[in-house]
Amino acid sequence: MATLINPAAPAGYLARDPDRIVPVYAWELPVRLAHWGLVIALVVLTITGSYMHDPYLVAHGERAWVMGWMRFIHELSGFFLIGIFVPRVYWFFAGNRWAQWRAWLPLTARQWTSFKSMVAYYGFRRRKPFDEIGHNSLAALAYIGVFSLVAIEFLTGLVLFSVVEGGPVLHFLVGWIPRLVDIQWIRFVHFLVMFIFVGFLIHHVYSAVLVGIAEKNGEMESIFTGWKFVPRHLLEEDEAREAHAIEGPPTRAAAKGKR
Repeated sequence: MATLINPAAPAGYLARDPDRIVPVYAWELPVRLAHWGLVIALVVLTITGSYMHDPYLVAHGERAWVMGWMRFIHELSGFFLIGIFVPRVYWFFAGNRWAQWRAWLPLTARQWTSFKSMVAYYGFRRRKPFDEIGHNSLAALAYIGVFSLVAIEFLTGLVLFSVVEGGPVLHFLVGWIPRLVDIQWIRFVHFLVMFIFVGFLIHHVYSAVLVGIAEKNGEMESIFTGWKFVPRHLLEEDEAREAHAIEGPPTRAAAKGKR
């Protein structure tokens, strides 16, 4: 069930009004921590990685060690990224219904409608975004792509790290990859994905602000607080779909019993 707090619920018709706005605790703390952890890690990795590729700071002094520090911070941030990624994958199975994997894949007719509606919205063929408490299907598929790129990034990063200073365990896990793929191609993919993340970050902020303004449901604030504000009927419909997914469609015997 959704976490719903409504301390000042009035009596009568207003309490039953399907369009009445209610608060919903959509994004749990692990989801928000993973989100901001990924943001911090990817920003630091982008800054340090771009410097390692093309140093843009001139260090003065005999003991200046800018490249060494950049490389150290880059490697540390890479392991921090892995440490965030693994618990977030676990939360695909342990989180609430808006964080679980079923909400990220277009498995139902409604999710496909959400996908097509958001494509139409970004294509200026629809005035309003598709009503959704969690991620719409287009955004969810985009985030699946981002998580896939994160996995590629830390895998290629581990390969590059193992070539330089990895231990026997790391050599056993990923040391065989350079025998199949030339190390320069691995480095190229690792560097290329960085630019994809930069482009995604720009679009992500733009689309979050745009949809937040259009929906007026606390979209931007929710990634800080976890709370969104939606019409009551949207929450009730969402809970009905969740109950149907858990319990399944009624059997013939149950249907006959109701008759």
